[in-house]
Amino acid sequence: MTWLITGGAGYIGGHVTQQLVEAGEQVVVLDDLSSGAAERLPAGVPLVVGSTLDRAALDRAIGEHGVTGVLHIAAKKQVGESVTEPLRYYQENVEGLRVVLEAAAAAGVSRVLFSSSAAVYGMPDVELVTEDTPCEPINPYGETKLVGEWLINAAAKAHGLSTVSLRYFNVAGAASPELSDEGVTNLVPMVFERLTAGRAPRVFGADYPTPDGTCVRDFIHVADIASAHVAAVKRLNAATEQVNLTLNIGRGEGVSVQEMLAVIGRVTGYDTTAEVTPRRPGDPARVVASADLIHKELDWTARYEVEAMVASAWDGWCARHPEARRRA
Repeated sequence: MTWLITGGAGYIGGHVTQQLVEAGEQVVVLDDLSSGAAERLPAGVPLVVGSTLDRAALDRAIGEHGVTGVLHIAAKKQVGESVTEPLRYYQENVEGLRVVLEAAAAAGVSRVLFSSSAAVYGMPDVELVTEDTPCEPINPYGETKLVGEWLINAAAKAHGLSTVSLRYFNVAGAASPELSDEGVTNLVPMVFERLTAGRAPRVFGADYPTPDGTCVRDFIHVADIASAHVAAVKRLNAATEQVNLTLNIGRGEGVSVQEMLAVIGRVTGYDTTAEVTPRRPGDPARVVASADLIHKELDWTARYEVEAMVASAWDGWCARHPEARRRA
C-alpha cells in the first residue's frame, strides 16, 4: 500500500511523513513548496512538486507510484488571512480537496485521511468539545474545513470510500529542529519572535471568564498529531468494511495563554511579562478537546506535556535564530 501525502513537506506534513516512513509505510509527497521544504522529507521519499489544484500532477503521482490511499494535509491555514482573502481560501482548501477526491475516485483509491481543524466548532460554550458538539465556524478558514468534511462524507457515500477526518486543536513543538515551524502565526513562535526582538509578548484580552482571564486552549505536540495520523492510516489499511470517522486530536487538558507564557519563560529564560491588548474579534474563551473517541477508535493517546512542546519548539527556533539563546 502506498499513501499520497498532500502538503507532506510542510510543518505538520513533514512530521507525518517522517513517522509514516518510520512505521514502514510507503509514501509519496505532493507539495507546491509554497510553505513546505523538500529538506523536511526523509531520504528516498518521492516528491511531486505541484498544487492540489493541478489534476495532472495528482494523476501522475497516483499513477506512477501505485497510490492506494490519500492523506490530505495541504491547505491554507491562517485565520486572519482567510477573513481578508476568503475566495483564495475556498479555492485552495475546498476546490483543492475536490480535485484531490476526483483524482482519487478516478484511480480507484478507496482510503482518504483528511486533516481538519477544531476551527469547525467556532466558539463552543462547553467544558470539553466532543465530536458531537455543534459545528459553527466563525471564520472562512473554519468554514472551508467544515465544507471539506461534508465533501469527504459525500464522496465516501458516492464512491464507497473509507475515510477519517482528524480535527486538530492547537499545534506546537517539533520532533527535531529541522522539522520545526518556520511560521509565526501560532502562539508559541509568535512569543518567541517578540522575545528575540526584545519586545514583550502580547496577550489579546485578559478579561475572559477563565481562572486567570486569558483564553484557554488545548495545546498538542506536533509529534502527537503525527502519531494520530499513523494510527488512522493503520486503521484504514486494516479495514475490511467501510470506515467513516471524525475524531478530535487533543490532550483533553486546557492551558491558558498566561500559563503558556509562564512555561515559555521557564524554558527560554526570558521575562515573559505580557503586554495586554484588546481582545481579538471571535476568540472564544475556552476550546479544549475531549479525546475519548480517538482513544476508543484508534487506541491513541497524546504523549507529550506542554513543557516538552515548548522546549522542542525553542530548540528549533534557536537553530534558525541563534542570537535568541544568547539574549536570554
